[in-house]
Amino acid sequence: MKKDLVYAVIGAGNGGVAMAGYLSLIGYKVNLYNRTLDNILPLIERPRIGLTGEVEGEGKLNLVTNNIEEAIEDADIIMVTVPAMGHYHLAKAMAPHLKDGQIIVLNPGRTGGALEVYATIRQCGSNKDIIVAEAQTFIYACRKTSETSAHIFKSKKEVTLAAIPAIKTNYVVEMLNEAYPQFIAARDVIETSINNYGAIFHPGPTLLNSGHIERGAPFDYYTEGITPSIGNFLEKMDAERMKIGLLLNVNTLSARDWLEETYGAKGENLYEAVQNNPAYKGLQAPKGLNIRYIYEDVPYSLIPMSSIAREFNIETPAMDSIIRIAGLITGVDFFEEGRTVERLGLKGLSVKEIHEFAEKGRILRKGKEVVAS
Repeated sequence: MKKDLVYAVIGAGNGGVAMAGYLSLIGYKVNLYNRTLDNILPLIERPRIGLTGEVEGEGKLNLVTNNIEEAIEDADIIMVTVPAMGHYHLAKAMAPHLKDGQIIVLNPGRTGGALEVYATIRQCGSNKDIIVAEAQTFIYACRKTSETSAHIFKSKKEVTLAAIPAIKTNYVVEMLNEAYPQFIAARDVIETSINNYGAIFHPGPTLLNSGHIERGAPFDYYTEGITPSIGNFLEKMDAERMKIGLLLNVNTLSARDWLEETYGAKGENLYEAVQNNPAYKGLQAPKGLNIRYIYEDVPYSLIPMSSIAREFNIETPAMDSIIRIAGLITGVDFFEEGRTVERLGLKGLSVKEIHEFAEKGRILRKGKEVVAS
């Protein structure tokens, strides 16, 4: 029985607490890891997570720890919910402790997450037979309500997922489907990376509402923060994303159509679809700008898309304007720290070779194997 599977949930933020609570509530053995001990002390003292909203109940955790070795030691599936800026360091921390047969799932990978984690684990000298997969987006719209509880506003109807190597994607989906029937197979991690809708819905609205956010003015992030003009701008960003997808020969869906497919939210344009999405009602805007919508989504969602576009001589003025504004406001050189084609090991690769690397974790050139750098 799949209920015999052991899950390790990595990260006790909004998504991690909701996911750990849900998995334990429906009967799985769940280990919860968080790097910062203070944030999980209440759960160590009483390892139970209360859920409200779409899912109601209380799940009992098997283990709560800030020791990564303990967290993943007996895990069959490692569900990573930490922000993308933590993927590289987490991969280095996990590498010495991984065992044959373990599955790592990034929830989500943002753009290029599975590529980075897979390459990092190999560079750390691990030759274990593991699978690294990434979800195209997080499966819930949710928020923590305390250190020991979370509210799930809505689960997505469908979330694509792909693995490295791609031949293992269907196996991973099958392993997850008892808990999460929403996961469906994508062609490869290039497809899930390009269909990263957080790149469209997170940094743009945050920066274009930065005055309100920095003042701490309360408003619904999506339904009030995305006005007709902001929606129009986001559609331009989305068109650039889809152009990159066309170049890379991956199936892409517009952000407007994705809202309909995922939440049943319809509209003549992106603004209307957002307004008609019940899952976005009540999701409050952040109270400051020191948040992952900038520090994660710019370097780990927009930078890789912009960098891939630049590699193939495609212009992305809307995306690049958000990257520049983010850098000017924060003083951070996001191109320096972000997932560029060089960092992802894609520099100089043809479209065919990019997919070959995504499918196998390596490419062959003139009979010689080349592993991602």
